[in-house]
Amino acid sequence: MSEQNQGMGASPSDWPKALFAVALLFSIFQIVTAAFHPVSTQVLRAVHVGFLLLLVFISFPAFGTRRPWQPLAWLLGLAGMATAIYQWYFEADLIQRSGDMTTGDMIIGITLIVLVFEAARRVMGIALPIICALFLAYGMLGQYLPGDLMHRGYGFDQIVNQLAFGTEGLYGTPTYVSATYIFLFILFGAFLEQAGMIRLFTDFAMGLFGHKVGGPAKVSVVSSALMGTITGSGVANVVTTGQFTIPLMKRFGYRPAFAGGVEATSSMGSQIMPPIMGAVAFIMAETINVPFFEVAKAALIPALLYFGSVFWMVHLEAKRANLRGLPKDECPNPWKAVRESWFLLIPLFILIYLLFSGRTPLFSGTVGLALTAMVILGSAIILRVSSKVMRFAFWIALGVLCAGFFQLGIGVVFGVIAALVAVCWFVKGGRETLTLCLHALVEGARHAVPVGIACALVGVIIGVVSLTGVASTFAGYILAIGQDNLFLSLVLTMLTCLVLGMGIPTIPNYIITSSIAAPALLELGVPLIVSHMFVFYFGIMADLTPPVALACFAAAPIAKERGLKISFWAVRIAIAGFVVPFMAVYSPALMLQGDSLLATFYVLFKAALAIGIWGVVFTGFLQARLAWWERILGLAAGASLILATPISDEIGFALSAIFIAQHLWRACRAEAATA
Repeated sequence: MSEQNQGMGASPSDWPKALFAVALLFSIFQIVTAAFHPVSTQVLRAVHVGFLLLLVFISFPAFGTRRPWQPLAWLLGLAGMATAIYQWYFEADLIQRSGDMTTGDMIIGITLIVLVFEAARRVMGIALPIICALFLAYGMLGQYLPGDLMHRGYGFDQIVNQLAFGTEGLYGTPTYVSATYIFLFILFGAFLEQAGMIRLFTDFAMGLFGHKVGGPAKVSVVSSALMGTITGSGVANVVTTGQFTIPLMKRFGYRPAFAGGVEATSSMGSQIMPPIMGAVAFIMAETINVPFFEVAKAALIPALLYFGSVFWMVHLEAKRANLRGLPKDECPNPWKAVRESWFLLIPLFILIYLLFSGRTPLFSGTVGLALTAMVILGSAIILRVSSKVMRFAFWIALGVLCAGFFQLGIGVVFGVIAALVAVCWFVKGGRETLTLCLHALVEGARHAVPVGIACALVGVIIGVVSLTGVASTFAGYILAIGQDNLFLSLVLTMLTCLVLGMGIPTIPNYIITSSIAAPALLELGVPLIVSHMFVFYFGIMADLTPPVALACFAAAPIAKERGLKISFWAVRIAIAGFVVPFMAVYSPALMLQGDSLLATFYVLFKAALAIGIWGVVFTGFLQARLAWWERILGLAAGASLILATPISDEIGFALSAIFIAQHLWRACRAEAATA
């Protein structure tokens, strides 16, 4: 086994036994605590972080790609787990002391802070630890700064207590969300991936769009959007669906940079695509104390506009380059794919129903995960039965069980799962299914590591901000700059999100900007959920914008093209992602934050028209190639529709009509002249 395969990037079957066992225990702990709540929320957060630290240190090397030196790796990992055991064992004493630190508390607290910083550096590089270290330094030394940034000063023990104990530091809201909702939904996605959901979505998209104009690229857009409903991870989508879609696009004539840009843009959009969305959506719901349904509702229309614009850009580029799809006989039958694997959709539909019926994400995730395990194990049994009547009876029984889930209780359901496991052990092919489930459990733990570590480390920022009140100072600066110009404040907030996103993932980017910039937007009259969605969107766009563009660099080795070149294409394709948040601020009805459906339909029509025209402008093609003056006219038409001034809409509609009519007339004349 090569050294590169020793780490978390390898397939679970290639992992060392100890690493496999730790990841498996991690997932089992998370499932048991989600289903039965045997420990307090503080202990849950602490053990969650302890498992994360143990996994990171035994699998990620300190430098380079060589396997970690095992004695030191286990020493550091077990030290991280020891901080969790300390929190668990002395839970009552820590509550009674409530800030009166002992020597043992100081040692554990300092150890935890240092280990979280080092774990984050190993997993995601130096950028986020540096930013968090600056906030930590501000908390310790801010009393020496001049002007408004100066605070009253805090002792070292106060800083350690704030960060390492309680719920406003490393064990803050992001860690709680990671330890509950996020982990369950990551496991849910891992189970469905192992069961073949990627193949189902890809075959379905291929069957519907593979033979159309620009078919391979449209398959990328649709399959990535569908995968986003169960993974919510942009970069993960790039390296899964992209392995198939990018080579397919290149084979049918798309430029490598464009193919990589389409996949990166589509995959990043998965984080804003309801019903499940990305991890940030759950953190947002918890942060602003609204039901997850409200977040998903606000994201729905912008997500449809985003993917609609990407689909439109792909279509225009295909027409411009005269790129045809696959022969129809080479495309799978989409409905045959659904008929063969329809049972995989049962947990997904039930999960969506629960989320949108007001159930908590924790309950919905637990139910979805349990039903997924039941479907996978049950299919291993029932698909060996030749009788269609028996198969039908099995799925009916499963449906009855699902319907009675709330009355039966979680304990009964886990008993059913245990019975299915026992049957699978003796059924031909059943043991392979059990192995698949084990791999899904450890894959879920692997995918949870970077998310969980990021959530823990940004607790440093949350702790320092809540302790010092520095957020109000930054908000005051933004308010002072934008007191007479909301647009300027929005641009400054956008730039902050994009700059921060150059080196850190979406979750810490959202935490930082929502702590600093979102309050300022709220003071300027922007609705609460719209202000948070604004910073969320541009945190995602940061993964597409140069010079870092994580999603584009993930697509680069697959496309065999420079990541920077892919990034420039991704920005052009994702133009809606830069336009829609601004439109939502000026017209909150776009995020369904109004009482009038008529207003929502109007702003939706206006946004779709503006994005469609800009897609034509940036592609340079509609029915024929655009002249330079047509591009200027189209740009002006789209900008007028986006602006929120008294007569800008009227001007925008008029310019749009002129742009479309004269272009179609010119294209018809050119076609007639060549006929």
